[in-house]
Amino acid sequence: MRENPLVLHVLGARPNFPKAAPVVRALDSLGVRQGIVHTGQHYDALMSDVFFADLGLPEPVANLGVGSGTHAKQTAALLVGLEEVVEEHAPDLVMVYGDVNSTLAAILVCAKLGVPTAHVEAGLRSFDRSMPEEVNRIVTDSLSDLLFATSPDALSYLAAEGVDPRRVHLVGNPMIDSLYTALPKLDPAPVVGRLGLPARYAVATLHRPANVDSPEAARELVDAVLAVAEQIPLVIPIHPRGRTRLAEAGLVSSESVLVVDPLGYVDFLSLVRGASLVVTDSGGVQEESTILGVPCLTVRPNTERPITVTHGTNRLVTPASLPAAAAKALADGAAIPAEELPVLWDGQAGPRIARVVSAWLKGDNLAPAAHASVQP
Repeated sequence: MRENPLVLHVLGARPNFPKAAPVVRALDSLGVRQGIVHTGQHYDALMSDVFFADLGLPEPVANLGVGSGTHAKQTAALLVGLEEVVEEHAPDLVMVYGDVNSTLAAILVCAKLGVPTAHVEAGLRSFDRSMPEEVNRIVTDSLSDLLFATSPDALSYLAAEGVDPRRVHLVGNPMIDSLYTALPKLDPAPVVGRLGLPARYAVATLHRPANVDSPEAARELVDAVLAVAEQIPLVIPIHPRGRTRLAEAGLVSSESVLVVDPLGYVDFLSLVRGASLVVTDSGGVQEESTILGVPCLTVRPNTERPITVTHGTNRLVTPASLPAAAAKALADGAAIPAEELPVLWDGQAGPRIARVVSAWLKGDNLAPAAHASVQP
C-alpha cells in the first residue's frame, strides 16, 4: 500500500449521496486522501447537484455524465467511463454504495483491473431477481473486498451465500447518519407554504418499473393513489421525464393531488417529516420514515429492508390494499420508542466505516462485524 493511499467513492444516483456523505466526512477527519466520481446517472441539478450542496459533499474529481437509457446502454457507458477514471487515478480502494447501475459497473471494472473495493449497504436482499437492483446487489457483494452491512439480517444473507465473514462488517446505516445531521434543518413549514399544501397531507414517491412500466400496472397504481387522495391531500415529486406513464394512466394535478418536480435532500425530508403518511416504492424512504416516525406504505410485494417493517413504520401493501391501509395508518398515526430502532442506527455508521477502511489501508488485521465492528 502506498504511503498516502487514495480512496475513490463512486456515486451515480441520488440515494447514493446521503449514504456517502457521512463516510466522506469521517475519512476526512482521519486524514485519508479521497475523491468522488460522479457518474451522472442522475445528471441534472434537481437530481444530483442540489444533493451535493445539501449534504456538503466536495466537488467530484470526475463527472462522467452518462445520463439515462436502457440498463445495457447505461451500464456499457459506465464501464467505459469508469475504467478510464480508475486507470487515471489509480486508487487503492474504490467505495460503492447501494444497488444502482454505477455500483455494478464500478465493481466489474475494479474486478477486471485488480483494484480493491468496498460496498456500503451490503447484504440487502429482496429475493426477487426480477428487480435489476437485486442482481446488482448480488454481483457487487460477491466481488467486494470489504462489505459494510446496515442491519443484522444482512449478515445471515451474506453467510448463506458463502461470503467470508472476515470481509463483512456490521456498521449501521450511514443514510441515517445524514438524516440525524439534517434534523435541525428539517422544517416542513417553508416547503409546505411554498407548495401551498394544507397542514395535513401525505407524500408519495413512485418509480419502480414493476409499478409504472406497463399501462395496466400504472393504471392500477394510479387508481389506488387517487383513492388515497380522496382521504388526504397528496403531493408527489416526480421528474418531468418520469411523469408520462403516470399521466397517461390518469395521474394529474388536481385539488387533492399535487405533482411537483423532485426536491432537494433537505426540502424532501422536511416534507416527509411533516407528513401524516408516506406512500412509496423506493428503498431509502422506508428507512427515513422509520426514524422520522411517519407511517409508510410500500407498494411492493417484498422489501430488501425488512427491518423497516419489524422495527419501523413500514408496511408492504398491494395497489388493491393501499386505500384501506392508508385509512388505517391515518387513523393510527405512528410513534416509535427510541429503544426499538434498528441496531446501530445511531448516527455513527460513517465513523465506523471510516475506522475499518483506515485500518484496512494500513494493513491491519480486521475482526468481522459479527464481533468487534458492532461496537459503537
